Amino acid sequence: MIAMQWTRLPARAASGQHQPGLPKKLRDSLAARLGSSLGKLFERVGRSPRPATSEGLLDLAGALLSLRGKASGPALAAAFLGLYEASELPARQAFLAQFPQHHPRDKAAIDHAIAQWNERRDEAAAALLHDAAESPCQRLIRQLNLAPHGTRRLIAMRADLLSAPDFSAGLKELDGEFEHVFASWFNAGFLELRRIDWTSPAIILERLIRYEAVHSINGWDDLRRRVEPADRRCYGFFHPQMADDPLIFVEVALTAALPSAIAHVIAEDRPAIDPHLATSAIFYSISNCQPGLKGIPFGNFLIKQVVGLLRHELPQLQTFATLSPVPGLARWLEREQPGQTVPAGDALRTVAAEYLVTARDKKGQVVDPVARFHLGNGARLEAVHADADLSTKGLRQSHGVMVNYLYDLNEIEANHIALVELDSVMVSAAVKQLLRQHDEPTKSRAATAKRTTKAASAKSGAPRPER
Repeated sequence: MIAMQWTRLPARAASGQHQPGLPKKLRDSLAARLGSSLGKLFERVGRSPRPATSEGLLDLAGALLSLRGKASGPALAAAFLGLYEASELPARQAFLAQFPQHHPRDKAAIDHAIAQWNERRDEAAAALLHDAAESPCQRLIRQLNLAPHGTRRLIAMRADLLSAPDFSAGLKELDGEFEHVFASWFNAGFLELRRIDWTSPAIILERLIRYEAVHSINGWDDLRRRVEPADRRCYGFFHPQMADDPLIFVEVALTAALPSAIAHVIAEDRPAIDPHLATSAIFYSISNCQPGLKGIPFGNFLIKQVVGLLRHELPQLQTFATLSPVPGLARWLEREQPGQTVPAGDALRTVAAEYLVTARDKKGQVVDPVARFHLGNGARLEAVHADADLSTKGLRQSHGVMVNYLYDLNEIEANHIALVELDSVMVSAAVKQLLRQHDEPTKSRAATAKRTTKAASAKSGAPRPER
């Protein structure tokens, strides 16, 4: 409350003019404070935000970190975020890149805390060491979270960071701190799984249309076909601080068989079935809604919890699988076979299977992001389909290929271990056959070359190489 009263008399206080009822020591302290960066931040409380430079944001963020009490924290955090959000994107990104180097960890404080721990080894020394080792980046993030809608606004701040054209060392350091904090804030134990249907609030339904990242939702009628019929489901994870804004959602089709094309799932005139007669639950679209939460691993928890709900509601379901895009296929194929004609039919299916099973990035991980997600969750590559997504996006990214990943609950753990420990992608018998078809021409060419070499060697009288 004192802090809020200070903002009403900034000019008199800063000039040192006498204010009745305030001791001289407090007046002097007030004047000094209001002449500082923290005073400038106090002056912004309750005012309309205005743009700030990256230097101004750095100055005010440092002032915010200097707070010792908590009474003024929410108001000052809100004032800072208002200035941040009113600033141009380049200024915001420059501030984010520069903050870690302007506010490194306090090495002297850490050394002192280590000495105290080595000397006393009690809880007080441990707490001192913990506080000294905490980075100013994490302290700022937690301080800003005190502002109204702070969590949502911090997610937007990290989205600014991730969209920076030059991912500098400062941005990498701050991003690591964001990811560390968000991983605890968005732990699956804190999230609420909700079914989203046609009776859900309009604001949530509108956001489904906007956030859908796999198969575009073309207006309200298209959305209604995906969430209202009895054989369709949609589930999302929500955070308590963002009750009307999903973090991630999955669309599910209840079917009588494993679908081989997206048109079978989202066609306007598709025949509906009684969900109690369905044998398969197909996850055909999973959309992350918040770019600022990239890398936070709650998608795998979503699928497993939805499987649990569906098994409880519809115990006759036998198959839990996806109908998934292959977004990296076209780019990989152009890099591997530049300028060549794109194969079709079974030849394209074979190439896609090879890509999903063998292609790795520089870190040794499966290249395709969707495959990496499902295979990393313990799914099995079940089937590969050509001409499965003939949309502009589907043809551009994967030449129309889609695949099924099967979630066999009895094999999920073994499949995950095979991928992580043995770098082996688990596949069905049908996919193994595709891969054999790819290997046979290679083996045939190798055998022909070997026979040719052998014949030439015999003709010339040259000795055969030892085995």
